[in-house]
Amino acid sequence: MSVLSALAAQAASPVCTTPAECAGQGVDTFLGTPRRIWASVAALVALGGVVIGWLALRFVRRIGNGGRRGGIVALAVGLTGGLNGAVNLAVADGGLGTGNGVFGGAVALVLGLVGAALGGLALTRSHRTEPSG
Repeated sequence: MSVLSALAAQAASPVCTTPAECAGQGVDTFLGTPRRIWASVAALVALGGVVIGWLALRFVRRIGNGGRRGGIVALAVGLTGGLNGAVNLAVADGGLGTGNGVFGGAVALVLGLVGAALGGLALTRSHRTEPSG
């Protein structure tokens, strides 16, 4: 059996959405519903934006490019994570505990906004530290 056909067989297999379904399919661990995983990844991306934004803001005067690159990356990553969290919240059918990733989407939205704000602040401060020519 080739690697491609093995991957295609795994992709075609049904996704289990509850621990009982996973047990019925012979899967030992339940990772979560696809929307929960999406929300968790969005929250991790948004958290990355917060960390990058904080570092860019902290080292805005020490970095050779004035922290501009870090601010742009933090702004882009924060907005990406926050937008994914907002979309996840918009398509959620139920509330907390329904498997729709509502909490993760809300966390991603908040962290994304914080990361974007930190990135924007780092960009603003990097313009102030540039030498006037």
